[in-house]
Amino acid sequence: MFKRKVVHHDMADVNVYTAKRLNDMANSLGELARACTDDLSIEQGLTKEDGIAALQTAAAMVCAGCNKCMVYPGKEQDNQYYLQYLIRAFEQKGSVDYGDMPRFFLESCKKKDDYMIHLNRGLGRASMNLAWKNRFLESRDAVIVQFKELAVILEEFSYQVEHAVDITPDWEMEIRRVFRRNRIIVEKVLLLEYENQKREAYLTMRTMNGRCMTVKEASEILENIMEEGEWIAAPDGKNLITKQTDTIRFVEKGDYQVIYGVAKAVKSGEEVSGDNYTFGQIQLGQVLISLSDGMGSGKTAEEESRQVIELTQRLLEAGFSTRAALKMVNTVLLLTGISQHPATLDLCCIDLKTGILEAMKLGAAATYILGDKGVELLEAGDVPMGIINPVEPVLLSKKLWDDNRIIMVSDGVLDALPEDDKEQMLKQFIEEMPLKNPQDMADRILLFARSFTDRAADDMTVLTAGIWKRKL
Repeated sequence: MFKRKVVHHDMADVNVYTAKRLNDMANSLGELARACTDDLSIEQGLTKEDGIAALQTAAAMVCAGCNKCMVYPGKEQDNQYYLQYLIRAFEQKGSVDYGDMPRFFLESCKKKDDYMIHLNRGLGRASMNLAWKNRFLESRDAVIVQFKELAVILEEFSYQVEHAVDITPDWEMEIRRVFRRNRIIVEKVLLLEYENQKREAYLTMRTMNGRCMTVKEASEILENIMEEGEWIAAPDGKNLITKQTDTIRFVEKGDYQVIYGVAKAVKSGEEVSGDNYTFGQIQLGQVLISLSDGMGSGKTAEEESRQVIELTQRLLEAGFSTRAALKMVNTVLLLTGISQHPATLDLCCIDLKTGILEAMKLGAAATYILGDKGVELLEAGDVPMGIINPVEPVLLSKKLWDDNRIIMVSDGVLDALPEDDKEQMLKQFIEEMPLKNPQDMADRILLFARSFTDRAADDMTVLTAGIWKRKL
């Protein structure tokens, strides 16, 4: 519930109910995920039982009681060497031929051609059934992961709703008074303070005498009232306050601001880069920097890396945690079959209130943090998105300070460097490079990587960001 010093309308009671309902739904999704879990697992190849079934089916269709050879139903096939041999031969070549059959079969069978047709048909049917079964189990496991992640998301939101503090009574009268003095009628007020000290305001208001006011002007008025912090209106709302009543959401800007830079080069012979990136604000008070390297190069790699970037950004904008967003994107890629061409993902989220950076990596190159004490590397595993399920993103956390820099690069940048320890070579270059604005640094790093090769052997992308403390 919203904790309060005094009773303020029925808002807290409503949110106690909301939080409880959200928590109940989270528990239900968790139980549903557990109910879908069983001991079935993905099989890697055909089994002895599949081989025996194919041999017996072929014998039933062709042999008609003939028992001149040992390849017929009723014999003990489990320990026969040729059974395993035939299965492996079929898996490697896609069919069994005469060279794979025992000599006694070739010498004694008068219907070899028919038998081979039915044997290959039986093994092919078993192989198709195995592929469908594994695809079903893959899809089922992906859905289970979705249920679990949705349960976690609902639990997090339920906790946030229940532990938000309603500070409306401390400011409501002053807000109404000051806005009325500026010809604005404030009909309803809700001010919340969260555990991370972020504050948020919802003002239902309209203008007097038919005049209009921009939300930027309203933000400045609220900023003067609240005394501390800088306030802005949410970008997803209206830009003007008119005589029509509307609710405007305002939030604090945060103590830090971020500026970005990017430099890229396309692989020689390709028209488009297979790398994609994005940076900017995903939620008020939180910014995103992400880079995805599609497998290979060209248009196909570009489309796949773009899909990874766009899906992740949409989930983060909707309020999903970075871990949940990456796991859900990975399961979507598995379900849609993009796992044939996986893409790496390097993602950094920065809290502008605290300066805390959370980095998530899936198969991506190291991220470089340049600060007063030199350059620090944030490294993770080598598995790209969409290649395995379940996938566990590696979470790395780092406190950023005023004038720090974040540098992210795609594999093509490191691959162009001549040293065996490419990460250390780039680290040394960054340490010796003059501290400049992010765009200048991105240009210098790309120029350094390209200086070792006449032609770009792979797509190269450098994404940089600088963080600064706001001047109050």
